[in-house]
Amino acid sequence: MYQTKYHKPASVDDAIAALNGAEDGKFLSGGQTLLATMKQRLAAPTDLVDLRGLPDMVGISVDGDTVTIGAATTHAEVAANADLAQAIPALSALALLIGDPAVRHMGTIGGSLANNDPAADYPAAVLGLNGTIVTNQREIPGEEYFQGLFTTALDEDEVITAIRFPRPKRASYQKFANPASRFALVGVMVAETADGPRVAVTGAGSDGVFRAEALEAALANGFSDASLDGATVDAADLMGDIHATPEYRAHLIAVLAKRAVTALG
Repeated sequence: MYQTKYHKPASVDDAIAALNGAEDGKFLSGGQTLLATMKQRLAAPTDLVDLRGLPDMVGISVDGDTVTIGAATTHAEVAANADLAQAIPALSALALLIGDPAVRHMGTIGGSLANNDPAADYPAAVLGLNGTIVTNQREIPGEEYFQGLFTTALDEDEVITAIRFPRPKRASYQKFANPASRFALVGVMVAETADGPRVAVTGAGSDGVFRAEALEAALANGFSDASLDGATVDAADLMGDIHATPEYRAHLIAVLAKRAVTALG
C-alpha cells in the first residue's frame, strides 16, 4: 500500500471538510472493497476519511411504516436488529447472506450502496423495496440513484447518511451465491407493496441492478407463484462471465423469483 493520511472526523461536516482538503481523498466505511484495492495498488488515495462510528450515521429506527438505517450501520447489525426483523424481515435475511461473519461485522450498508458493486445485495433491496438514499445534501429515490456498474448519482463531496425504506406488505429475498465470494450470482428481491409488485435483480444485469418488469407484470395479475409460470427475463440484457452465461442467469432469475413468492405463502 502507498502512504496515506488517516482522518477520524467527529461529524459529517468534519468528514466533508477533510475530504475537500485532501489532494485525492476517499471516504472509508467498512473498507471491504477500498482497502483490498489499495493493497493491490489499484487505488492510492492521499487521504482516508473514516465514516465509521459517526453518531448520526449509526443505528436503525422504525417509525410507523418507515424504516431508517444509518449508513454506517454494519451488515451484522442489520441482520440482528429485532425491530427491523419485525418490520421488514426480508431485509434482515438479506444482510445475513452477505459474505461471512468477518465481512458482516466490518462492512456497512452505506459503503455497499456507495460502491454499487453489480453483484452486491443491498441494491436489490433499495430498488425492490422502493427505498430512498439520504445524503448530507438531499434525498435520492432508488430509481434515480443507481446509474450503472459502480456508478451512482452521488457527487464527489456527497456522503450517504441513511437509507429509508417504506414497510412493504410482504417481501422476500432469494440469492444464488458464488460459493467463494458469497456475492450474488443472481439475487432477487420480490416485494408486494401498496403500489403493486416490485421485482429487483442484482448480480445479473449488464448495467447493474434492475427491475424485472416482465415478472412484475405477471405478479400484478395475481401475487402467487402460479402467476410466474412461463414468465421470463430477456437474456440479451444480462451479463455473462466465467461463472454463468446470460441464459443461465435469466433462468435463475425466474427460479428465484418464484421461490421468493412461494416463501411468502
